[in-house]
Amino acid sequence: MRTLYVVTYDISGARRLRQVFKILRGYGDHLQLSVFSCELAARELAQLEAELEEVINNKSDQVLFFPLGPASGHNHGKVKALGRPYTVMERGARVV
Repeated sequence: MRTLYVVTYDISGARRLRQVFKILRGYGDHLQLSVFSCELAARELAQLEAELEEVINNKSDQVLFFPLGPASGHNHGKVKALGRPYTVMERGARVV
């Protein structure tokens, strides 16, 4: 089962900040500065955590995972936005 997470980060070094951004971009959608939405299975979550552990400084950096429940049960229509409207990111195949 896949779970929807909001992942936020506060990274003190510019190089590590870029690395964390690149890692998270491979797992989810960039929503705002230092905020990603990721739909992850338990194995993917463990893999993501391991990749981030290799990059971050445990004394000065922080990455937070907020589980929102099953990815299939998430209702984008319930997201309330102030200012610019929230738009659902299109998920599809990427040809590289």
